[in-house]
Order: sequence, then structure tokens, then C-alpha cells
Amino acid sequence: MKPTFLIAAMTGLALLAGCAGTKVEPQYPPKALSGFEERVELASLWSQRVGRGLGRANYPIAPSRDGDTLFAADERGRLAAFNADDGDRQWQVDLDVPVSSALTAVAGDIYLGTRNGEVLALNQRDGSVRWRARVPSEILAAPQPNQLLLVVQSVDGSVTALDRASGEERWSYSANRPSLTLRGTGTPAVIDPVTFAGFANGRLVTLDNRSGQPLWERRIAIAQGRSDIERLVDLAAQPVLAPDGRLFITSFNGSLAALEATRGEPLWAIDYSSYHTPVLVGDFLFAVNEAGHIHALDANNGSEIWRNTSLEGRGITSPAFADGNLVFGDFEGYLHLINARSGEIVGRHRVDRSGISVRPITEGRRLHVLADDGSLETLDIQ
Repeated sequence: MKPTFLIAAMTGLALLAGCAGTKVEPQYPPKALSGFEERVELASLWSQRVGRGLGRANYPIAPSRDGDTLFAADERGRLAAFNADDGDRQWQVDLDVPVSSALTAVAGDIYLGTRNGEVLALNQRDGSVRWRARVPSEILAAPQPNQLLLVVQSVDGSVTALDRASGEERWSYSANRPSLTLRGTGTPAVIDPVTFAGFANGRLVTLDNRSGQPLWERRIAIAQGRSDIERLVDLAAQPVLAPDGRLFITSFNGSLAALEATRGEPLWAIDYSSYHTPVLVGDFLFAVNEAGHIHALDANNGSEIWRNTSLEGRGITSPAFADGNLVFGDFEGYLHLINARSGEIVGRHRVDRSGISVRPITEGRRLHVLADDGSLETLDIQ
């Protein structure tokens, strides 16, 4: 997930070294958009509205697609299902809960988390509640399923595994939590045998899904610097597991690392500060640092292939991938397409002036984009 609003607050605090009344400039002022050669056209297919959007706190309530249906919610608990092809609103319900996490739609269910630490499992056919469960605190990360479990990471540093059929707790794990953290948590990566979870103390832990016991633990980032903010080492992104068993993870004020997933042995690491989840496409690993610089890396050794700094300071989302392009939203509501091989901007489209804080959903050439005010637009790459 992307803790944008606290990042901005902390950047301001870090620069408050002058006298009172001095104007505080952001660490990475947003670059103005420049012209480019448009090589990719985006055609708008449909648009809809999802309640009041992400709210003043910009909760990371990203939509989710399962099959031909797109599901989206707002921060007050309005949940809707849309036909992904034509935008027809199939149903809408008011859950009367303060939604705070991204949605996860899979195998006939929708899972989401709330600000009061409640997890809901909902029926995709009509939005009816199948079960409710409680975890220790607020949930900002999308609940992650495997065949039997739903794994939920909450902001207090705990990971809870619930039975997907009933919502009953199967196990829980808690990590030491620093006194100051980013506003957000990592999103666990879950497969049938294990869960990979990153924490605000800079550690990545692999948990046995049978019991919740740690199998191995690896420090990804070490707290350094004099101020509390300089010592933040949150693993606020989701680990990315490759089919060949490599695991990629970013950290704030730390590194971007590749590990061997079975034992956690390091393969390579580079200095890198990021709260974004990277994208792996073949042997290319695409990552975004805290400044908004986009990097293409060789996934085998971490060497840089290209970088693009044209979106610096624009609060871009984590990258999505569609039809050979990386896709980003930004704080002014623009959608940017960057060619994955060359690193050049090749397309742009403005969705809504309220901004785009959650990663677009992609399916083939199709993009589903939710703006902060609840404007939902679907586009096709031509």
C-alpha cells in the first residue's frame, strides 16, 4: 500500500529546521509535466461513481476485478459491482462500516478490512455478508487468501490467519513495532504453504500457514540516522514472489533486495528507499523510489537498465503493467504510460482532478482507474 499522506507530513517535519514562519518546501517538489511523443492512445470505455471515494485520509481502497466483474467501495462502506466491459452497475449495498483497505475479490467472495479492525467476507453475487471477524487493529492492507486461509495484516504489527469458510481465527503472529512508523503496513504475500510478511521494524518474516510459526526471518533495512524519521525502516510494500522461487522486497530508508524464498538467503541488494510494491515482468523488475523515480532493473542482479525521473514528486502510485507498458496514476489525476523497454512516456490521460492514489487495475489492454473522489473510469489501450 502507499502511505502518501503521512510521507508528506513527515517530509515537512524533517525540514522544519528554520525559524517559525519560514515556508517549508517539500523534499521532492512535483515536476511540471512536459511534452512527449504520444505513441499509445487510450480510449475511455465507461465511467461511474463510487460513493465519496477514499475520504480525507485517502484510505487505500483499491478496487478488485474477478472475471467479468469489477468491485469498488468508498470509505463510508458503499460497495458496488460493475460489469467490467460496459460499466453496468450490477448491484450496490451500504455496509455501514468504515472501509479502509483495498478489496480482494476471488472465487465468489469479496474481502475487505475496516478502520475498527473488522474483516468482512461478502458474496460477489449481491454483496451480502457471509461472515465478519475481528483482528487487533485497523486494516490498511488488502486481505490475502490462499485455498484455506485469509491472512490479514493490521497496523499494530500483527498478522492474523482466518478460516476462509467461517472467519474463525487459525493463528496470529505479532512483530515488534517501532514507536514511529509510516502510516500503513506491508501487504503479505500468501501461498498455500507460507506467508511472507514485512514489518515496520525492517524485517521480513516467513510464516508457516499451518501454525503461524516463523520459518525464517531476514533484516532488510537497518535503522540509521539521528532523527526518528531518518530511522524509519518500514517494509510498506508487498513482497513479490517469482515463479522460480525468488522473492523481491523494497524498504523505506533501506534496500531493494532479492532473496531465495525457501531459506531467505540474500541473492542481491541495492540501496533503495521505497514504499511501493515493484512489478516483475520476465527478467525485468520495475520499482519506484520515494522521490518518484522509476527504475527498470535486471532481476538477476539488480543492475539498472533505465531510469525515468520525469514524474518526480508527483505522488505516483505503485506501477501496474499492461500491454508492454507501465501504468501510474499521480496526485493531479493523470494516468501515465511508460514503455517498459525504453523507459519513455508514451501515453497520458487525465481521469479526475482529485488525484489518483491507488494502483490501477489492469487486465490485458484494459485499465480500471479509481480517482480519490470516487470517479471510476475504464480505458483500453489502442
